Amino acid sequence: MKIAVYCASSTAVSPSALKIGFSLGEEIAKAGHQLVWGGGAISVMGEVAKGVRSQGGYTIGVIPEKLTNIEFIDSDAHEMHVVEDMRARKGLIEKLSDGFIALPGGLGTLEELFEIWVGRYLGFHGKPISVLDPDGTYDSLRSALADLTEKNLLKPGQHELVKWCTSPLDSINHLESEQRA
Repeated sequence: MKIAVYCASSTAVSPSALKIGFSLGEEIAKAGHQLVWGGGAISVMGEVAKGVRSQGGYTIGVIPEKLTNIEFIDSDAHEMHVVEDMRARKGLIEKLSDGFIALPGGLGTLEELFEIWVGRYLGFHGKPISVLDPDGTYDSLRSALADLTEKNLLKPGQHELVKWCTSPLDSINHLESEQRA
C-alpha cells in the first residue's frame, strides 16, 4: 500500500512532533508500505521520510517547483515528482496513494486533510483516512467538528469517514482494514 502522510513543514514544531513523525515512518516501512509525501526534507515531513528509509522503506515525494528551496527537497527520496503548483501536488499525492494519514500540522496540513475528506464523502475516491494525534493537538478541532455536527452543518456520515488515532500502528491498521473492506 502507498500511504500519503500530511504533516508539518514548520521548523518551529516540538521535538515530540518530530519524534511521532519518525515513528510513523518506521511503522509504515515495517508494515511493508511505501510513503507518499510532500517531498520536503525538513521538520516532520523530513522525519517521516527518514523513519521510512531507516527501516528500508520506499519514499515517493511530490513537491511544487516553487517550494523546492523553501521546504528543501529531500534528495534521498527514491522518487521525486516536481510539479507546477500546490493543486498539482495534492492531485498527484491523491492519485499515487491508497490511503491517507494526517499528523498535526498547520493550515497546509488541515487544507489537505479537509480536501481529501470531502473527496471521500463526495465519492471521488474511497480511500481510507486517519488522523494520528497522540498528544491531543487536534482536540479543539474535534470539538469544533462535533459542534458543527450538532448544528447540522456536517452531514450524517461525514464524521465517520475519518478515524482518529493515537498511535502509528492504529492509523496503519485502520488504513489496512478499510482497504480490505
